[in-house]
Amino acid sequence: MKSLKIHLDENASFEKLTELLLQIKGIKSVEIIDDENTESDLKKAFTKSKEQLKKGEYESIVNDIFDILITKKAK
Repeated sequence: MKSLKIHLDENASFEKLTELLLQIKGIKSVEIIDDENTESDLKKAFTKSKEQLKKGEYESIVNDIFDILITKKAK
């Protein structure tokens, strides 16, 4: 699967952009990720953890998730 990353301005209408992109043939889903939102970081960590689980790197998974939960982003 391939993905496309688009950076939006603060005042951009991501709802309209989502509607527009979903009308294009070949696009099956659109996901809006807010980099300011720690939920996005958690989602990335869980995605990364799939590969770590396959390799048996259990301690790395726990450390990555705790780092995200404990460390606050500098704004």
